Amino acid sequence: MLPVRVVFVHRRSEYDELLDRHATFGQAEFFLRSRGRSIEDVVARHEAIEAALHLVSTSLPADVRQARVERTDLDRYLFAPEDIVVAVGQDGLVANVAKYLSGQPVIGVNPEPGRNAGVLVRHDPAAGATIVDRVRHGHATIEQRAMVQATLDDGQTLTALNDLYLGDPGHQSSRYTLTVPERGTERQSSSGIIVGTGTGSTGWSSSIANDRELLDWLPAPASDDLAWFVREAWPSPATGRVLEFGALQASQRLELVAESELLVAFGDGIEHDRLSIAWGQHLAVGTSTHRLALVTA
Repeated sequence: MLPVRVVFVHRRSEYDELLDRHATFGQAEFFLRSRGRSIEDVVARHEAIEAALHLVSTSLPADVRQARVERTDLDRYLFAPEDIVVAVGQDGLVANVAKYLSGQPVIGVNPEPGRNAGVLVRHDPAAGATIVDRVRHGHATIEQRAMVQATLDDGQTLTALNDLYLGDPGHQSSRYTLTVPERGTERQSSSGIIVGTGTGSTGWSSSIANDRELLDWLPAPASDDLAWFVREAWPSPATGRVLEFGALQASQRLELVAESELLVAFGDGIEHDRLSIAWGQHLAVGTSTHRLALVTA
């Protein structure tokens, strides 16, 4: 058996992106100052992430192999069964990596506790090596978080940890027929459908549910149930808005048949990684058999 490998997942900081665009610190500073912003805050956030990565990395024992991958490279990275994933950054980073894993434990490290909510990145950088050691020796507490999956009638699938968006790629009018278990079928025109997990109940689903006074109705973080919402359904002689929201149990599927030239499904805000749904194609959405193994303690 290969020795354990810790894979650090991070995203490029705003400071890195500014240097890519403006080439030098001085030009980046001038650009931000001309727009009423200070580069000191951007640099401080960059340094906090780098410090967290460095602290956890240098605290690990010498026999632990290490690797590092940026968020933009996740779809090309090959995770191994023995990997322990350490996501250093915002909560969304855990969601970004979840779809590429097959049961590997994920430790979320929060480099900026005063800025990040810490729902999924729960651990302080100083405790990172200790948490890795607990995982290695089977002493860690791990929650199995449900994921949502979309399946096209041609066999293509897409999974997400927080939520899936189904609709027009430009978030404009989407036309489709929606079928809900035990509630029937309805032709709709809307700005899309959001299907969220219990983990996603603090994200996009929460925003929609709050507007509709449905926060208490969302699934709990560890639940296998899903919540779905139709956004801005437009009633007309040919379309309805009776099926506006609901819950899906783990065995149930929401079904959609496209009646637009092109609809898409993408997860967790990553629009470039998506399914394309052509006119007449059938899409089924439900709880995935895949789970996120989230290390909580």
